[in-house]
Amino acid sequence: MKAIKENIINDLIEKLNASPFMIVIDYKALTVAQLGELRSRLSETNSTAHVTKNSYAKRASVEAEYPEGINEFLAGQTALVTGDQDICAVAKVLKDFKKENEKPEMRAGVMDGNLLSPEELNALASLPPMDVLRAHLLGTLQSPASTFVRLLNEPASSLARILKAKEEQG
Repeated sequence: MKAIKENIINDLIEKLNASPFMIVIDYKALTVAQLGELRSRLSETNSTAHVTKNSYAKRASVEAEYPEGINEFLAGQTALVTGDQDICAVAKVLKDFKKENEKPEMRAGVMDGNLLSPEELNALASLPPMDVLRAHLLGTLQSPASTFVRLLNEPASSLARILKAKEEQG
């Protein structure tokens, strides 16, 4: 029995270490169908909800070197949500699911070794997806270069227009 527990904890540690974030949710009062639907939506963001004993989650969080404060949120019916990409998209899925079903509750999270409050998770959920943020950043970076190229081309364009007008007059 002890070997089984150790395997479960080691598997959980592996998942926590592989993920850039973790969100603790309270899945109390979710039906099996609702939990299945939530897991389906989370899979679209390359994330997973792991239901495990709180004692296993506490041991795994210590091994994964998460902040000690996360342990106070590991009580009751707890699931850990991990993924391999965008915490904003995952938080949005959880927030939208809660709007529709009045549950689950996001208790806390961890990102880059920092403890996140439910308010911070909701703020992340309101951010656009990572692809949209990258597109905005790229547009911002390209804007000065495009303006500079137009400024460099303007004297030549003006000269060409003046010569064309002179040719049409003469």
